[in-house]
Amino acid sequence: MSRSRAPRTGRTTAGTAAMMTALLAACIAFQLNASMLSPALVTMARELHTDEAGTGLSQTAFFTACAMFSLFLPRFSDIAGRRRVLLGMLVVLTGGTVLAALATDIVVLDIARVIQGVSGPVVQISLLTLRSEVTEPKRFGTLMGVVTAVNGGIAGVDALAGGWLASHFGFRSVFWVIAAVAVLAAVAVAAGCPESRPSAGTPMDWAGVAPLVVSAAALLLAVDQAEKLGAANWPLAAGLVAVGGLAFAVFWKIEAGSRHPLVRVTDLRQRATWAPLVTTLLTLIGVFAVVNGVLMSFVQNERAGFGMGAGLASVVFLTPFALVGWLVGPFTGRLAPVIGYGRMLRCGLLGSALVLGVMALVGVRSLPVMIGCTVLLGVTYAGIANIVLNLLGVVLAPKDHPGFLPGLVSAAFGLGAGLSFALLTAVQVAGGPPDGSSTGGYVAAILTGTGVTAAAFAASFLIPRPRTAEVAGEPAGGPVGASPAGGSPV
Repeated sequence: MSRSRAPRTGRTTAGTAAMMTALLAACIAFQLNASMLSPALVTMARELHTDEAGTGLSQTAFFTACAMFSLFLPRFSDIAGRRRVLLGMLVVLTGGTVLAALATDIVVLDIARVIQGVSGPVVQISLLTLRSEVTEPKRFGTLMGVVTAVNGGIAGVDALAGGWLASHFGFRSVFWVIAAVAVLAAVAVAAGCPESRPSAGTPMDWAGVAPLVVSAAALLLAVDQAEKLGAANWPLAAGLVAVGGLAFAVFWKIEAGSRHPLVRVTDLRQRATWAPLVTTLLTLIGVFAVVNGVLMSFVQNERAGFGMGAGLASVVFLTPFALVGWLVGPFTGRLAPVIGYGRMLRCGLLGSALVLGVMALVGVRSLPVMIGCTVLLGVTYAGIANIVLNLLGVVLAPKDHPGFLPGLVSAAFGLGAGLSFALLTAVQVAGGPPDGSSTGGYVAAILTGTGVTAAAFAASFLIPRPRTAEVAGEPAGGPVGASPAGGSPV
């Protein structure tokens, strides 16, 4: 039965404002956990009497937990209710954050960070909530762009604030600020977020959740080992890959025989599922470590690079990158339904590949060119490609199973980021002298990222068009065609 137009009209004014306030607050609470702590790791290590490797492991624990919960909580929200699950995630996030603020050693901090990882699929569930409430394509795209832009950082201010708080008041102050934001977000969600349960009454496939989570966790931990390069435990990494493959085989068998599967095998075989996942994986591998690893290492290198300090490098490169992506994101969401999601994605990926090529061949010899390329990458990657990939997970999801694809896309982001560091760091080390006195390793790593991003551009042509989410296609809210890329409202 279709909804009446009256509620839709009410939702366009005060109701939409309250909903967007709630969803943005929830996304900000999550994002602070992802980005605000990075500058505080050194302070954290000192105050907990450990080393930076130990605090770095707490970051790995958080992001791994985020990927795990992203695999099934979006689907669970289809069944139990998106508002209810989102609120529950924020309550758990607050509890984990308070525990982190009170941590007396690194073990307690690691446990707290895993608890905080429950908030991993906040952005995906927020986008699904929007999809169920806003059916006009351009308006829906704009609002999705606003929400997704937060996922790239709060205009770079979050990282700067985290460093300032840690240096002046200790690392615990960062967690207390995050806890306060999480409490405010929970109140906003409780007051202004509508409830939607498109799969109400459907049993949750918990039997399928377990092997899928084990498979993804094993692969992510294997990637984490690979990132250590010479210090990696390669037999352990190989064993983890084997465990991941075996667990996925068990998952596939369970799903094939389940009446209410977490992920339908037929959906996994559709281009609307695997093509966005492959494109997302390749995009993250190609770009993520260039910006967050190779570039920052190069500009701080006193012999081959520009000899900048860590703080100045963050302000000059990372802050403009995040700010530009944050500003461009809403416009991407607005234009995607008009120009086409596929065209927007390809523009972003092609632009990213070209910018990376210029960075490798010209930027390593010119600071102004490198800064300009980083800003442009903020537009093409953070502001366009990253946004559209998140949106495609929502608009390509099947009408009767909307939560599974956003969860898989989120996991692909996490796996791609880890593989990016493993691959590009290895190329950087292998391509240059051990003392880092040459640009050769940096150039090789960025060119490798360029090639992988070009492969993502090629893979993007395989993604079906989400016709019902575009202005030129069938009006949003209309009937769904036979194509798996229907992009129907949920």
